[in-house]
Order: sequence, then C-alpha cells, then structure tokens
Amino acid sequence: MAIGFVNAVILDCPDTVGLATFYQRVLGGDLDAADPSWVKLNCGLGGANLVFQPSPEHRPPTFPDPHASQQFHLDVQVTDFDEAERQLLELGATAVPGQSFEGFRVYLDPAGHPFCIVSS
Repeated sequence: MAIGFVNAVILDCPDTVGLATFYQRVLGGDLDAADPSWVKLNCGLGGANLVFQPSPEHRPPTFPDPHASQQFHLDVQVTDFDEAERQLLELGATAVPGQSFEGFRVYLDPAGHPFCIVSS
C-alpha cells in the first residue's frame, strides 16, 4: 500500500508564466496562471500537475557537466523527431550539443532545465 501519490512536480524558474506557457505549448493541457507565484499546468500527468514557482536567483543546472545534477528532467514522447525539434527551437528550447542518441534528443527549456524527446 502506498503512503501517498504525486500531487505536483515543481520547477523553480525566474519567469513562472513564461516557462509554464512554454511547457503548455509542448505538452498541451490547461494552464492556471491566476497566481504567478504558483502557476499550474494540468498536462496529463494523472492527478499531478507541473507547477512553476518563482526563483528570482534561479541557477540552471550545468548539464551535461558530469559533476553536477540535472536537478529535474522530463522525457516527452514524440512521433517525429525533426518536426518536434523544429517546433521546440521555435518555442525557445536549446538543443544540447553532443546529447542526441538513437531514440532520444536532449534540450534545455528557456530556464535551463534539461528535457528529452523520445521516440514512440
């Protein structure tokens, strides 16, 4: 028997509405930005939301530094790597050089958090 369930996955960032909007465009879902100190995105994680909280002095991870942590990352399943990459770059993602392998590619979101696209 489980003790509980995941209610939210929280990302620290300097621009809560901006980063939440980025992920809404990537993942879809319903965005609640009524309170910019706790912006919620219901994007199909079951009962959990992605939540964005302000961190004015946010320091993104130094990925792919082998001596540092990623802090957090999502794997986003896509059907067309090249089309997904084109759209992600238009939205403000950055491809991580040398971090594309068969079956996945690595990017940084606008706040510097790494995330991957994976093949279906």
